[in-house]
Amino acid sequence: MSVDPLGRGHLTLARLRLLVTRRLDGLLQGEYVGLLPGPGAEAGESREYRPGDDVRRMDWHVTARTTIPHVRETIADRELETWLAVDRSASLEFGSAAMLKRDLAVAAAAAVVHLAARGGNRVGAVVGAGPADARVLPARSGRRAAQALTTAIARQPGVAGPGDLPGLIGRLARPPRRRGLAVVISDFLGSPSGWARPMRALATRHDVLAVEVSDPRERELPDVGVLTVVDPETGRWHEARTTAALRRRYAQDAAERADATAAALRLAGVGLLRLSTDRDWLRDIVAFVAARRHARARGAV
Repeated sequence: MSVDPLGRGHLTLARLRLLVTRRLDGLLQGEYVGLLPGPGAEAGESREYRPGDDVRRMDWHVTARTTIPHVRETIADRELETWLAVDRSASLEFGSAAMLKRDLAVAAAAAVVHLAARGGNRVGAVVGAGPADARVLPARSGRRAAQALTTAIARQPGVAGPGDLPGLIGRLARPPRRRGLAVVISDFLGSPSGWARPMRALATRHDVLAVEVSDPRERELPDVGVLTVVDPETGRWHEARTTAALRRRYAQDAAERADATAAALRLAGVGLLRLSTDRDWLRDIVAFVAARRHARARGAV
């Protein structure tokens, strides 16, 4: 399944919009469904601190007066501004299952735009492989603007050569934007040591969601004898014999990389949604949103 910007693929933009609007809305019920709670920026009442509260909302004036830790609650902002950073580096031009990772990133972006644009919210995007080639699509509200944004993201060409995810995340934060939701869509194949710092900086001002797109061949190798592989970012070719020992080491390294990514995002206070080219991406998004809704109902987020 491929998202073809020219409309010749199995999953065209028109069909993608139909899947998102009909199936996503059919699976998710509720008047205001968001990917993250969006605490809002308008100050509310102060209350005593409870374990699990966000320390960034500490009300130091009340705490100093009462000598008891207090946090300031915020009133939910129904006009939530959302910005997406969509990675278009060469590593996403790969896929061994239903679609390329690039196509999955476009599909994820379409779903995020659809969910974020509800209620007249403004949605914008930064699309590219790094700050040098990033295209900024201004935040606008309305159904037509959301469709135009999805089309622009899908038609943005990929970039040859190594990507710069830390720079792309930093580009999302500059210039400083209205407090809201930031969504970073990438395969996160680089070391977390590179992108963790700009991700933490982004999370100090915004609710941040990381959408990781992956392919099963990045998690395990098939037993096919001699396998020829190529690095899409450098163009370097390599042949490997897929022995049992190699497949074990490969799977172990992939699992460790996935754990390191999840740990870095958790430390930064960033939510993580994992999508794969061999799974039903819409159901994965629905499960994530439903889990968030349930957690909010329990007061966990």
